[in-house]
Amino acid sequence: MAYEAVNFPDKVREAYGRIQADIRRTPLEYSGPLSRATGARVYVKWECDQIKGSFKLRGALNKLRSLSDADRGRGVVSASTGNHGLAISHASRLEGIGLKLFLPTTVAEVKKAKIEALGVDVELQGSSCEKTEAIARDFAGRTGRVFVSPYNDWDIVFGAGTVGLELADDLSRFEDVLVPVGGGGLIAGIAGFLKAVRPETHIIGVEPETSAFMAASIAAGRLVEIDEKETIADAVAGGIEPGAITFPLCRDLIDFIEVVPESLIVRGLALVHEHHGRMVEGAGALPFAALLHSPAKWRDRTVVAVVSGGNVSPERFRAITGRA
Repeated sequence: MAYEAVNFPDKVREAYGRIQADIRRTPLEYSGPLSRATGARVYVKWECDQIKGSFKLRGALNKLRSLSDADRGRGVVSASTGNHGLAISHASRLEGIGLKLFLPTTVAEVKKAKIEALGVDVELQGSSCEKTEAIARDFAGRTGRVFVSPYNDWDIVFGAGTVGLELADDLSRFEDVLVPVGGGGLIAGIAGFLKAVRPETHIIGVEPETSAFMAASIAAGRLVEIDEKETIADAVAGGIEPGAITFPLCRDLIDFIEVVPESLIVRGLALVHEHHGRMVEGAGALPFAALLHSPAKWRDRTVVAVVSGGNVSPERFRAITGRA
């Protein structure tokens, strides 16, 4: 499907109709502290309040509810670093669809424990997101099941785009939307919807400088490999698979990508905990890091920061920030 031919507003609204009854319409809150720190009018979309702790349920549920009866009967296969795994596990139980879930051996323990508590058929395979996805795809091909990608799937993208639909409904005017970027499913969905209904909106991706695959690929005009290092924003770590539908969407619809250092992700986590009383995961704090990285860029503008997830243990949060 060529994305230029996609009617994003219709597809996202259709997705919302499928999933609305079983997801949470997450709050959009004005942040006085972030606004004072930047001179902007900052609103926070708390997608960390979504069921299972991240935006991922939107796409996972839309995908499963778009399957044929035959595909539902065979069951599905997926792979995940954690948040998608939690979401697809919950969605498969809601739908009564069998799920085989592959997790990388590096998955965060808190996410692995939550997934196993859902009674899903889990297998640890592969030392990276890309390797685990390749193993899962091979298994799906051999068993005749549908593989559900965490991001490289139109139904996943349209489901994620319902975040943008809620933003447009809940706030009459905003100029910039800051979105964490991993595989690109969330920002592609939000950008596809908002660029169609509010084309003046600037869509800004945020990546950690230790794992900025999308920024490097957009700069090169093609998917590239980088020398990736560890990041506390583990939910966005890892590369983008060849042929991913999200790359052309991100290349053409994102206005720019802000690449931020680990130190500012930590500052963002601490600031939001201090002033909003919330513990969010590293990836969820990427928009806060972007605001702190270039405060003059946002001055006098209305900015929405999308907090993609909040699946972090208190112990991990304390280890990162030094805060109780």
